Amino acid sequence: MTVQPIRSEAKSRGARMLRTALGPSIAAWLDDAAVIEVMLNPDGRLWVDRLGEGISDTGMMLAAADGERIVRLVAHHVGVEVHARSPRVSAELPEGGERFEGLLPPVVAAPAFAIRKPAVAVFTLDDYAAAGIMSAAEAAALRDGVVARANILVAGGTGSGKTTLVNALLAEVAKTTDRIVLIEDTRELQCAAPNLVAMRTKDGVVSLSDLVRSSLRLRPDRIPIGEVRGAEALDLLKAWGTGHPGGVGTIHAGTALGTLRRMEQLIQEAVVTVPRVLLAETIDLIAVLVRDGHGRRLAELARVEGLDPATGDYRLVPLSTTQPGDLK
Repeated sequence: MTVQPIRSEAKSRGARMLRTALGPSIAAWLDDAAVIEVMLNPDGRLWVDRLGEGISDTGMMLAAADGERIVRLVAHHVGVEVHARSPRVSAELPEGGERFEGLLPPVVAAPAFAIRKPAVAVFTLDDYAAAGIMSAAEAAALRDGVVARANILVAGGTGSGKTTLVNALLAEVAKTTDRIVLIEDTRELQCAAPNLVAMRTKDGVVSLSDLVRSSLRLRPDRIPIGEVRGAEALDLLKAWGTGHPGGVGTIHAGTALGTLRRMEQLIQEAVVTVPRVLLAETIDLIAVLVRDGHGRRLAELARVEGLDPATGDYRLVPLSTTQPGDLK
C-alpha cells in the first residue's frame, strides 16, 4: 500500500468530520444555491446572506462550544493552530471550496465565523443590464473594453459583488482565442477560456507578486487577478502596461478616483515614488459597485484618460449612469 491513498483517506475523513461538525442547518444552507454566506456572531446567532434578499437572522443559535469546535476543526484541517496568541484562521473548506474566516477569544467575546460560498452561476453582462444593475450602454462599454483589451479594475466594498462582475467579464474574455494566466488567493474566479492556466497563492510558499512574475514566463495574452491588495500592484501594473493588456481585477475602493488612489497606496508598499504616468496610462476602465438599500448596483463607470496637464491629477471621463437593481 502506498502512502498517498492513506493520506487521501485521512483527508476525506477529516472533511466528513468537518461537515458533520457544521450541523444539519449550516450544511443545508451551504447546499442551498440561494445562500451566499453563513455567519456566526459571538452572541450565538446565525445569519445568512441570500441571493437578492440580503442578510437576515435565521432565528437559530449555535452554542459557543460548538462554534469553537468548528473553528478548531477547520484550523486542524489546514494544519494551523488557534489559541489566545493566534486566535484567527482563514481557510478554504474541503469539497465545496467555501472561504472560511474564524475567530476565537480574546479578539471576540465568543467564537465567530463567516463561511462564504464560491460563485457557482456566472451572470452575463446582459443579465446585469436586465436586472437594472447597470444600463445597456454600460454593459456594452464593458464588453467593448474586453474586446479592445482594456485593463479593467472592478472596485467596491465587501459584499458589493466585485468577483461576480469580474466573472461576467471573464465570460467575455473566454470568447477570445487569448491565452489566459489567472491569478488569485482563493478559488473564486471562473473562466471558461480553452487556453487557461489558473494559479493560486499559498501562505508562506508563494505570494501574489511571485505569481505575477511567474505568469510573465507562461506566454500570457491576458493576466486577470482576483484581488489587488498589496505590493503586487506594481508588478501587475508593469505586466498590464508592457505587452499584456486586457487584464481584469478587483480592488477595495469606493470611487473611480479612490481606486487610483488605492493603487498608489499599494504601489508604495513596493517603491517610494509612484509611477503615476504609468498608472494613468495602464488602467483604462474602472467600474465601481455599491451595495445599499436598493441592492447591488454599478454606481460609477469611468474611463481613465491619462493625467490632466493643468492639475497633474487623473483625468476621468464618466461613461453613464444606472438605476438601482440587484444581482449577486
